[in-house]
Amino acid sequence: MSLGPLMIDLEGVKIQPEEREWLKSSVVGGVILFRRNFENLKQVTNLISEIHQVRSPPLLVAVDQEGGRVQRFCEPFTILPPMRSLGHLYDQDPARALIAAKSFGWIMAAELRSVGVDLSFTPVVDLDLGLASVIGDRALHSQSVIVGALAAEFSKGTRKAGMAVVAKHFPTHAGVLNDTHTDGAIDSRKYSELWDDLHPYRHLISFGLEGVMVGHVSFSEVDPLPASFSSWWIEKELRGQLGFKGVVFSDDVGMQGAASGGTCSERMVKSLEAGCDMVLVCNKKNEISSVIKAANACISPASQVRLMRMRGKKDTNWDELHGSDYWKKIRDEIDLLHTTPELELKG
Repeated sequence: MSLGPLMIDLEGVKIQPEEREWLKSSVVGGVILFRRNFENLKQVTNLISEIHQVRSPPLLVAVDQEGGRVQRFCEPFTILPPMRSLGHLYDQDPARALIAAKSFGWIMAAELRSVGVDLSFTPVVDLDLGLASVIGDRALHSQSVIVGALAAEFSKGTRKAGMAVVAKHFPTHAGVLNDTHTDGAIDSRKYSELWDDLHPYRHLISFGLEGVMVGHVSFSEVDPLPASFSSWWIEKELRGQLGFKGVVFSDDVGMQGAASGGTCSERMVKSLEAGCDMVLVCNKKNEISSVIKAANACISPASQVRLMRMRGKKDTNWDELHGSDYWKKIRDEIDLLHTTPELELKG
């Protein structure tokens, strides 16, 4: 059995019988965990182990562990500052910020790997153009070159800990006011005006970026479809023009920003047909059975090969990790980021 094209969620801190049957389906390839799935270290470690034991090869386990307001696993995990803190530090001391970015990526990934998580959907490489409040301090900076540089160092740290990197939200969420969790969002800029937004992807791809998450923003001057349903964005731009060879994830098609695609089953099919390798379907328990049924016609051998490369490496032990001098050193560096003055970003 290979990894299928669906990533689904769980309702609580344990796998329910119905959920277990879904996870056994050949079209399911992963599970994304949320704050509701985290109770304490022992519980979440056992939950992840149980997910991995449901079938072979084990399902991918992912989480959004960005830092700041998007951190699903809390203490005893290191409380990470917003990614913006790296941008503020860069404006004061670029060399120190690049070192801190690598440390940030390492400690985030190392702690997750020590409990069995394969992927964190981070870094956010949307620029901060002062429009998208849903992005806000999740963005590294307003300048594309700085975002690219910080994200590249963050990625080095993530890989050092044994985790592949997934950048988001392609092509960008920076130019819209609406939050695609709750609304449709249209960016009316021309393709030529998106050059800076795409720079972080060009930069990261040149360093071997493993994964990209595509958002649900529509770019009316390029393709009226949300990017997650657009073969123009996924196949022509991302894979063709930018030369990306890794895994393409759709953002959660249960979001309102994807509602124009019809039912969740129809949205899932449209994302896969547009070129996504794996589609997230979250908070739609009543639709999962029909989504699984529809996904049976959407299996791609090429996607299955790519997905297998996303599995976490370098298995570590939580206690050994936290007892190491290196972890303590990096933890001290991250703690200092919490005190970085929030100056106005340059640019």
